Amino acid sequence: MVCLVLVASLGAQRSVQAGQEHLGQYAQADIQFGLRVYSTTCTTCHGATGDGVPGIDLRVGQFARAPSDQQLSRLIRTGIPGTAMPPGEYSEPELAGLVAYLRTMGTLDLGDVVVGDGERGQAIYNGQGDCARCHRVNGQGSRVAPDLSRVGANRTAGALESSLLDPTGSMFPINRPLRVVTQDGTVYTGRRLNEDTYTVQLMDQNDRLRSLEKSTLREYTLLTTSTMPEYGDILNAQEISDVVAYLLSLRGLED
Repeated sequence: MVCLVLVASLGAQRSVQAGQEHLGQYAQADIQFGLRVYSTTCTTCHGATGDGVPGIDLRVGQFARAPSDQQLSRLIRTGIPGTAMPPGEYSEPELAGLVAYLRTMGTLDLGDVVVGDGERGQAIYNGQGDCARCHRVNGQGSRVAPDLSRVGANRTAGALESSLLDPTGSMFPINRPLRVVTQDGTVYTGRRLNEDTYTVQLMDQNDRLRSLEKSTLREYTLLTTSTMPEYGDILNAQEISDVVAYLLSLRGLED
């Protein structure tokens, strides 16, 4: 169990002000995920309210050993030699969540926290969300959109939530869909897999691999709008949180 032996460096009044500032700096999904991680790995030593270790109160949100988020993340990962705090094996999304939660812990209203459930999220992913129509997880689903088998190892909760709510605004350039038209008027849209000077390979809208010579194309366009629906119009806040929780659990077949 990770025991965050951190020394508070600021007074209560300044800490509350800092916490209020932090609330606007971190994605709500990261804070909520951080609460889940903290509850699982930190409460044995620090307690649910962050004051389980004598002389330590995590609710202040500011720590002498880790004034920056990067330093706090490193401290959580490496531990503190000579103290009861061991190194912690966390993924990048888990570290981002823990930092977000610890920085806002003192001012967070737990009544506003929507905790996601991964099992419910998986059911939504395969059912109402119809995500497997485009995405693939551990060999199951379509290849039209990026494979999500390891998305929980490299995307934070906040980034995943943004992708669900605003897929176009959150889309990486490399994931922009491609539309091509051949000389005979055949239209293909899909995900670009490889490209060189003379050819392009894409996974088309029918989940079929296409290898095309650029010289035979009448039109070649990288689209700026994601084909993914805005799930804020489809799912409620609890369901969004559940799907995020499921996606965060995806770290590859070896896990």
